[in-house]
Amino acid sequence: METKFWELKKNPEAAIDEAAGLIRAGEIVAFPTETVYGLGADGLNGTAVTKIFAAKGRPADNPLILHIADTEQILPLTTGLNANARALMETFWPGPLTIVVPRSEIVPDAVSAGLDTVAVRMPSHPVAAALIRAAGCPIAAPSANVSGKPSPTNAQDVAEDMTGKIAGILDGGSCGIGVESTVVDTTSPVPTILRPGGITREMLEERLGAVEIDPALNGNPALRPKAPGMKYRHYAPQAPMYLYEGPQAGQRLLEAAIRGQKQGLCIGVLCDDAVKKRLEESLWRGHTLEILSWGSGKPDLAEHLFELLRSFDRVSPQLIIGMGVDEKGLGLAVMNRLRKAAGYQILLAEEDRITVRSGSGFPEFLLTADR
Repeated sequence: METKFWELKKNPEAAIDEAAGLIRAGEIVAFPTETVYGLGADGLNGTAVTKIFAAKGRPADNPLILHIADTEQILPLTTGLNANARALMETFWPGPLTIVVPRSEIVPDAVSAGLDTVAVRMPSHPVAAALIRAAGCPIAAPSANVSGKPSPTNAQDVAEDMTGKIAGILDGGSCGIGVESTVVDTTSPVPTILRPGGITREMLEERLGAVEIDPALNGNPALRPKAPGMKYRHYAPQAPMYLYEGPQAGQRLLEAAIRGQKQGLCIGVLCDDAVKKRLEESLWRGHTLEILSWGSGKPDLAEHLFELLRSFDRVSPQLIIGMGVDEKGLGLAVMNRLRKAAGYQILLAEEDRITVRSGSGFPEFLLTADR
């Protein structure tokens, strides 16, 4: 299949009209949102929706999110909205929040994976809104990557995964938030976060009061996540990855990186600017580390995380070690992605010791004597 690529800076209205026509014709078009790029099809056309699963290699029991451009568009998609759903819509739409509501009969089984609920959001990105309005239908859209890989936050990464698999890609530049939307189940007695994102738990609690977090988000294999897609491997770079958490995460990561260099290993290091500077001051020329920094704060980490994980794939380190952050605010969302990228291979770095928090154990190079 030929994949058309539109640069929106040149002729945005014509590009959006052409892309919307392809969606109405049952084809798939990738488009930018404020979170990540989405892989969009007519959300009320079950045949078109199945093409998304084929392009991504996505399991059929992993529901999709329906994207709308105006609040009223949610009404035909659901059998009813409770007070919590309406409060969230009034406060956070348009924006990076997905709400799970009771599903109506017009929503295809392929969208909801057979569940009696449907996930809906209203993106704030002007290109996404314009495309939905031009298409004249809700657009079903997961992230525009091959399943399991880091989500794309620019059109070039979409093209890397999807050229030849979809009808077109709308290039709207880089996404601002960088992690997918927060998903909240409003059908439970207490609203429950099924996926953390740009709308933080603190923001939700300020509006709703009590908010729960799906306990399966901590990676415990004995717990079944309420959102089926959360059981699958996500965001993972090709190289095995270990994540340092805790009050001494930066220091222990620095020590591990230096030890890896002494052993001649090609190691990828994911950290903030401060740790990167300390590492560069501690290393000798010709070091074998690939040090990638997200910047100085959690918003920088959220915006650049998936881009950096994809960058590691291009340099092919033997393994990757990353530095965690605390879970306040946006930290809950970025730590969810970091832990999944690491396959829950987590090392807890405390003041006086390092322990294995989860996973199979320490990476081998930390147990091997230096050369």
